[in-house]
Amino acid sequence: MTGLPPMRRLLDARLARARELLGSGDLTIEAIARHCGLGTPANFRTLFKAHVGVPPSVYRETFVG
Repeated sequence: MTGLPPMRRLLDARLARARELLGSGDLTIEAIARHCGLGTPANFRTLFKAHVGVPPSVYRETFVG
């Protein structure tokens, strides 16, 4: 993460936490967006898909089980 702008490091950390929470399977997309500081569910979905490559729901289904 060295050399990245601070806002990018923060976004990467938030998205990493979102992946962890998606893996737990207990929280809704809305709750994950709120807990990770990613704003609205729509903003969370947009950022997640742009940086991870799939929407949060697909990530949860594909990578978590």
